[in-house]
Amino acid sequence: MATVAQATLDDLSRVEGKAELIGGKVVPLMSTGIRPSEVASNIYVNLRAYVKKTGVGRAFNDNLGYGVPVLPSTRASFAPDASYYNGPLPANLMGLVQGPPTFAVEVRSQHDYGPAADAEIAAKRDDYFLAGTAVVWDVDPVAETVACYRRTAPTKPTIFRRGDTADAEPAVPGWRITVDEIFA
Repeated sequence: MATVAQATLDDLSRVEGKAELIGGKVVPLMSTGIRPSEVASNIYVNLRAYVKKTGVGRAFNDNLGYGVPVLPSTRASFAPDASYYNGPLPANLMGLVQGPPTFAVEVRSQHDYGPAADAEIAAKRDDYFLAGTAVVWDVDPVAETVACYRRTAPTKPTIFRRGDTADAEPAVPGWRITVDEIFA
């Protein structure tokens, strides 16, 4: 019986478009629509301003790859919609970050709704926490809510709505963004 070679993070870095490494395979991620892209961009721009002001950490937009040791789920990477990283940078700045994001933002796309999608999103969030991510946002452009999950209380999210000011404590100390700005 022939064995199929497992894909590596190096293989992942050669793939065009957004993808993650799961189960030894490069798994392409579908493109997103206008609204989810705008929402992710609004978060990234605000997060980038925070980084420029404080000089702490790095803010990244969609598609930066984070390589992690293979998790029990078989996941070995993440590609969040926006992220903040406060850790050592790789020697090769053209490559993936070796380690999890400090703060990850996942913005729901058109097909990210319903029980199956909710289960998939929850499983990915569990993987983020297992890898060491401190805070994960589940951003819903339809309901215009931000569910903020913290590794210290992974099943008790703080829900931010229009009129609220969201945070990503303790991952991004002192950073704030209004929900109205996220969904502007």
